[in-house]
Amino acid sequence: MEKIIFLVKGSTPEPYKVTFTKNDNNLNAFCNCPAGVNGQYCKHRFAILAGDNKAVVSANKDQVIVVKSWLPGSDIEEALIKLAEAEQKYDKAKNRLSAAKKSVAKAMRQ
Repeated sequence: MEKIIFLVKGSTPEPYKVTFTKNDNNLNAFCNCPAGVNGQYCKHRFAILAGDNKAVVSANKDQVIVVKSWLPGSDIEEALIKLAEAEQKYDKAKNRLSAAKKSVAKAMRQ
């Protein structure tokens, strides 16, 4: 098992700890920020998986690229693909809703 731990700047003075472990194609990501502890969306994990090391305050910023290289073929990659597809559908629906509201507003003015 491979393991990389980052300290990242968050909303508190104390940095959060983000831990990634890789075992074959299984990739795990844990963060001790409030969202991560509650099993919710955690921007710290997503940023590192995207290759963004801006919030990393530990001396191992260069290892972000290693974690990103673990993503292809992992269970997390599959879930991220599904998330991206859902976000696209959501954006399209949001645009249709906005257009429908404008149409109703226009009809009310006639």
